[in-house]
Amino acid sequence: MTSSFPSRREFLAVTAAAAVAARTTMTAHAAEKPAVPVVDTHTHFYDPTRSEGVPWPGKNDAFLYRPVLPPEYQQMTAPLGVVGTVVVEASPWVEDNQWILDLCDRYPYLLGQVGHLQPGSDEFTQHFSRFVKHPKWLGVRVNADPLAKGLDNPQFLADVRRLMEAGRELDVNGGPSLLPLVDRLAKELPELRIVINHLANVRIDGPNVPADWQRDVATVAAHPHVFMKVSALVEGASQGNRQAPGDVEYYRPTLDIVWQAFGKDRVIYGSNWPVSARYADYATVQRLVQEYVSDQPLSDQAKFFQGNAQRAYRWPQVG
Repeated sequence: MTSSFPSRREFLAVTAAAAVAARTTMTAHAAEKPAVPVVDTHTHFYDPTRSEGVPWPGKNDAFLYRPVLPPEYQQMTAPLGVVGTVVVEASPWVEDNQWILDLCDRYPYLLGQVGHLQPGSDEFTQHFSRFVKHPKWLGVRVNADPLAKGLDNPQFLADVRRLMEAGRELDVNGGPSLLPLVDRLAKELPELRIVINHLANVRIDGPNVPADWQRDVATVAAHPHVFMKVSALVEGASQGNRQAPGDVEYYRPTLDIVWQAFGKDRVIYGSNWPVSARYADYATVQRLVQEYVSDQPLSDQAKFFQGNAQRAYRWPQVG
């Protein structure tokens, strides 16, 4: 049986990371522990000290290029009511699917993984049957450019159908131009569960919400199996390298569009940590969304922070 206690290297990584986190702490009030359990559906873990290194982040990224491992995350988030996280791929290397699955096996706090296999490729055909056997391999993520090309590729669509028929989901990532592609895919495979990452990376600028993004959000929300992930919130508001605003009212016009379009059953929470820590500490990221949903019934808050995510990702239940 694998120990759930951190190794000496992991302990040292947590200690070193605390110093990094201290430099990114904003002056805004920290999040209070919410009234409902929280699942964060967007985190990344990696370790540049592995013998093979990592493809991301690069060595020149002084902020992110360090071991980022589950003990650090759990120590930081457990006091905030976070009971688990979904890990999203941060590497195109096939064997990093297994590396994250091994972490999921070691740390039950990791509820599952959105992996990296490119539909339509020989790699997908070769490895899908292997990874889909693991109950915590929840699906894969594709970016906008491969999705745009794949929509006209029968093999791409056949592989995504295999994913759907195996009960897995598809995360999609890209800028606002991603949304019409999601609309096309959802029409092609209406039963496929699709999770749009990072609000489609719209620029968040207070009341100045792009009209095209608003229109396209409404279009994709009409598909009942498409979910919107409120992740990379502070990244969208950073507008370069500035610290993101700490007032929820700055984000409200954008979040209102999403909430009105997708409703209480298909909006889910994700932090995008550790990338988010460039612009706001974790407590601030969580506080912003807590304040936004605070006037909703507790049952709807519970959907936003966990229930909707479980429907989208279907991670295996513990116990």
